[in-house]
Amino acid sequence: MNLKGQRVTVMGLGLFGGGVGAVRFLVREGAVVTVTDLREKKDLRASVRALNGLPIAFKLGGHEETDFRNADLIVANPAVPRSSQYLKIAESAGVPITSEICLFVEHCPAPIIGVTGSSGKTTTTSLIGEMLKRKDKRTRIGGNIGGSLLDELDILHADVPVVLELSSFQLDRLGDLPWSPHIAVITNFAPNHIDVHGSLQAYRKAKQQIIIYQTKSDWTIVNGEDAEVSHWAGEGQRVVFAVEGKGDVFVREGKIQHAIGGEVRTVCSVDTIFLHGRHNLANALSATGAAVISGVSEEDIADVLQTFQGVPHRLEQVAEVNGVLYINDSIATSPDRTQTALRAFDKPIVLIAGGYDKGIAFGDLGMAIEETVTHLIVMGETGDAIAATAKGKTNIHRVENLQEAMGCATGLAQAGDVVLLSPASASYDQFRNFEERGDQFREWVEKLRD
Repeated sequence: MNLKGQRVTVMGLGLFGGGVGAVRFLVREGAVVTVTDLREKKDLRASVRALNGLPIAFKLGGHEETDFRNADLIVANPAVPRSSQYLKIAESAGVPITSEICLFVEHCPAPIIGVTGSSGKTTTTSLIGEMLKRKDKRTRIGGNIGGSLLDELDILHADVPVVLELSSFQLDRLGDLPWSPHIAVITNFAPNHIDVHGSLQAYRKAKQQIIIYQTKSDWTIVNGEDAEVSHWAGEGQRVVFAVEGKGDVFVREGKIQHAIGGEVRTVCSVDTIFLHGRHNLANALSATGAAVISGVSEEDIADVLQTFQGVPHRLEQVAEVNGVLYINDSIATSPDRTQTALRAFDKPIVLIAGGYDKGIAFGDLGMAIEETVTHLIVMGETGDAIAATAKGKTNIHRVENLQEAMGCATGLAQAGDVVLLSPASASYDQFRNFEERGDQFREWVEKLRD
């Protein structure tokens, strides 16, 4: 679509930069832009300020049907479900619906590596991006991580590598194009976001968009140890990574190795990797596969693996205070993420969990809690459901909010313990996002250290 003079409604300005990037792009293309969001201006202060001076009509604090019925195009925030009554109004009026990531993919001339999975995708995307930067400093990282790359289209030539973290919401819309990336990396699969997708089947279908439209010249990198993902296959050439067992990227005799291209080559020893935990070793293997395919040397891959210190809010070691280690894993918005976090430590754990209910069952989490957690502190909408799964000798404490949880945890933890914020739930009942929740945890710990 030639956007010049077209009436475009941006639904959901949001707080993460994608909406802002889309609006800027649309204005540059000459569109007549209306921005509408259920949140008030005061709640979107930073995003509104970023658009200061642009010719935009703001309709904040609610939606108006005419902005959807009379538009030429709707750009919907990825988290807006397809069942939205306003999107249904647009569909009934024959108005096409797209998203920020679709706009980017349609206009990006560069080759794209796409990374998805129920967990590990941010760390994997960051690792791949750093590895590719060793070969080409122009490499760009975006999608569900960082700001919109629509602002950088002018410098994205056909030979500039682009690495995108892709959420299930973004992939769901990308399936409308239709589109899949040149290299698709799938870290794992576990139930998540059922509250938005409506069913596990719909969530699975969204994730599988990353490979559905690949061609034989493309690549698919899958987790050979994931019971579900290991069976996913597109038209692209297939690479399997596995910490244990058979694969094209694997661990043998304590070393990360790969056989992409036929010859077995060594990257580095496992004990030299900076990131800890078996899940991060799997992330390292998947990133290694993507980097090797992209022409990065084993030496450069090893250098990144041995120096990369991780991403905030993902098993982030905040501080050790009075012999107690405080870990910020606020990104854990589903039970499987929290189970992964619990397996990463061999010390007694004081776990802070609970938050917004996304409609996911917590049954399997109980066994992990029983094995590792001495004190379980629960809060939020899902607190009682998580507490109900805990058995054995785990002591359960119910609090109202994170501040109370931190006070309780500090009083209970003893030297040698781990205080772990890994909520197994989304943050929307008490916070704008998981980052705000993690920031408050970090601020509390910093005060304790001071």
